[in-house]
Amino acid sequence: MTILQLKYVIAVANAPSLREAASGLFISQPALSLAIRELEEELNVRLFERTNKGIRITKEGEEFLVYVKEAVSQYRLVEERYLGEKKEKEHFSVSMQHYVFAVNAFVNVVKKNDSEKYVFSVHETRTDEVLNNVRNLKSEIGIISYTAKSERILKKLFREYGLTFHPLLRRDTYVYLWKKHPLAKRDSLSLKDLEGYPCISFDQSSDSEFYLHEEALSDYEFGRIIKTNDRATSAELMATLNGYSIGTGIMTDSVAIKNDYCVIKLEEEDPLTVGYIVRDNHNLSDIGKTYIEELQKYKEE
Repeated sequence: MTILQLKYVIAVANAPSLREAASGLFISQPALSLAIRELEEELNVRLFERTNKGIRITKEGEEFLVYVKEAVSQYRLVEERYLGEKKEKEHFSVSMQHYVFAVNAFVNVVKKNDSEKYVFSVHETRTDEVLNNVRNLKSEIGIISYTAKSERILKKLFREYGLTFHPLLRRDTYVYLWKKHPLAKRDSLSLKDLEGYPCISFDQSSDSEFYLHEEALSDYEFGRIIKTNDRATSAELMATLNGYSIGTGIMTDSVAIKNDYCVIKLEEEDPLTVGYIVRDNHNLSDIGKTYIEELQKYKEE
């Protein structure tokens, strides 16, 4: 099994046909077909089904593809960092749940960096990907949170994944609203007040595993809920549907002006502890240390 064969598997899985996959890889279709077949024989697993209508991935192939994508992704990181001209570039990556202050800290790191060449990455993503990205060192640092109900399970995952959590702040529960929302002038709100409006929640692709959700009150049975995985989409839904989201209440001035949000204290409490994770015994890069210095500016004593 070679890295080239793994790349072939990804290409075939993503292409509408074997012919188009081969064309994209700049090899002949018979050569690609042979490489896939040899890999299947080596693994003793059928990755793709051949029919008169073309080729499609099997259930076993879909499972294999998950591992393949991770392996190829890590290999590409090594290529970028150590091979060819790219080895001169500085590299830094952070993964996070959807927290404005963490993005703001990242922006400050970029502004402070005077390197002629660099590759910086910021991944706003699901909780499980934050954990996996830091465990696999796709990202040096992850930003994550837990509530009192999810604390025990998240800390168990930290131990299993070989991660160390460093708390930054503990925040009460707030509601984010568009400034023209009918309830935007209220000093405080309850969940009963919000019953007629949709709750906008970041999708974790796991309805049953509430402990992976990044918002407070994740186990509450909201009557109307819309799931999204993009901050800009969430803002649009809040403005056009009078939706709301629940969070820490932290905003930077630039984001508050741009998206025209306001935050109001929620009467029901489910405080969030927010912090950063790093892999155990990992020596942080200088850029990683600078990023943590920026995060520390939000730390509550």
